[in-house]
Amino acid sequence: MSHITTHVLDAALGRPASGVAVALQARTPEGWAAVGKGETNADGRVPDLGPDLVEPGVYRLLFATGDWFEASGRDTFYPEIQVTFTVTGPDHYHVPILLSPYGYSTYRGS
Repeated sequence: MSHITTHVLDAALGRPASGVAVALQARTPEGWAAVGKGETNADGRVPDLGPDLVEPGVYRLLFATGDWFEASGRDTFYPEIQVTFTVTGPDHYHVPILLSPYGYSTYRGS
């Protein structure tokens, strides 16, 4: 399993958001560098997003929500969601989002 995982739930429809493209990036002195990418599965999860272990630092997840909503025939206010967070050690980091066309929330999961 990846050191960093995510889960996307469509709060408006009350079900997992399958097919959302997600990119994982690390902040470097030169800017943002790609670490991994994936797409949410039928359960709305991306279990193989990146490596088994990442170095401490600042990371971000980019969710291609505009493309996902467009594919489902729905409008959205957020064409992309960006969640930036800090990794401090070897613990597993789970960063889910609850998504609707005009709002979202996130938290550190388990």
